[in-house]
Amino acid sequence: MVTVTAVESRQNSKGEAFAVLILTGDLQIVNSKTTGNPYATVHKISIPCTFDENVAKMMIGKQLSGEIQKAECEQYDYVSKTTGEVLTLNHRFTYNPNPSNLVETVIEGAPAF
Repeated sequence: MVTVTAVESRQNSKGEAFAVLILTGDLQIVNSKTTGNPYATVHKISIPCTFDENVAKMMIGKQLSGEIQKAECEQYDYVSKTTGEVLTLNHRFTYNPNPSNLVETVIEGAPAF
C-alpha cells in the first residue's frame, strides 16, 4: 500500500502550474551498506495529477494499492539535501499499482510448463 501524504505545486517547461501528489510507501527495514546495522526507511515519490491543487489536497490520507519500486535509469547526479554531497545514481523510484508478489521456484527434475 502507498499513502498520499502531501501535495505540491510544480511548473512545466511553459511555466504553467500543475499539482503533484506525494506518495509514501510502506515501512521497510534495510541494512546499512557501511555499518551493516538495520534501519527503518520509507520511499517517497511525486506523481502528477489531472486535477487542481484543491482537489489534490482532498486526496491526502487516501491509501492506494500498489507499491513504490526501485527502477534502473540513466545515470544522473543528485545533491543530498542533508550533507550537500553530490551522488551519482542510476536508479529512481516509481509507483507500481499492480506489483507481482509471485516468486517462481525452479525444482530440478520437475517438468517444465
